[in-house]
Amino acid sequence: MSDFGAMNARAVGTLMKEAVRRALITIRAHRFNFEATIKGLASRGAVDVVTTADHAAQAVMCELLSDWFPTAVIVAEEGDLSAERATPDGLWFSVDPLDGTAAFVRRASHGIGSMLALMRGPTVLAAVVGDVMTQEIYATSPGARRVHRISEFGFAEPLAIDTTRRLNEQWVLLRDSPQELQTELARAMVLGDDPLFRGIEVAGDSIGLGMARLWKGEVGGVLLPPRRYAPWDLNPILGLSYSMGFEFLQVARRTGALTRWAPKATPGPVESEHPLLVVHKTRMVEVAAWRARM
Repeated sequence: MSDFGAMNARAVGTLMKEAVRRALITIRAHRFNFEATIKGLASRGAVDVVTTADHAAQAVMCELLSDWFPTAVIVAEEGDLSAERATPDGLWFSVDPLDGTAAFVRRASHGIGSMLALMRGPTVLAAVVGDVMTQEIYATSPGARRVHRISEFGFAEPLAIDTTRRLNEQWVLLRDSPQELQTELARAMVLGDDPLFRGIEVAGDSIGLGMARLWKGEVGGVLLPPRRYAPWDLNPILGLSYSMGFEFLQVARRTGALTRWAPKATPGPVESEHPLLVVHKTRMVEVAAWRARM
């Protein structure tokens, strides 16, 4: 028997989670036995490194995805698959085999992940982010309106924000030090006399796991720096954030205006010229009231 019928959305989501789970296992197997190579310079002159763990995890994910979805295009971070190309019209995947390579090289105990997103043309359909150290997975399937947090033992819980906690009772997560904030409004959010948030935390390793702290409710917002975002970084966090109802707001450098940022998914990089504030849509009234007081 060769015809097993059409694959439904739940099956697609399950296979994506399995691809990320196997990547996590592969990365863990390389934790204390890997080779690192400099491949260029990252932001602010930092060295951009790739390791044998990156390549091994990508090989595992791409082999599985190619077998399971033979007609889909794969755009991945390492090697030839990272080349920019015309936007696919059909199904395509973005693959970040090891999100937080710098943390991995330092042998850190946190901030090391793996990310996968599925698109149809410019639309993100599903996304998965995995944590190498805790082996937790954050995932949403095609058509789903929920994000689930799945433990290393396979127990799943739907994620939702605590609507009783105001932003001024919660912390905001920064990707850079507060001194790197590039607008007066962004600085006022975290350092002003009447801040939007209670306090600041800074985490600069895996962007996916940083955003997971927002999805879990550990922080009330995230401030992302202006930069060129690669598809394997951006698409998974857009897919999971949108599924939970989070908004991305550009904080204009000159005027301080807050405008909604909703880029289309593309195999090439997407640039934000301004810092990005990520908060839940139910917090927009609080953000508007705070902005009016400024």
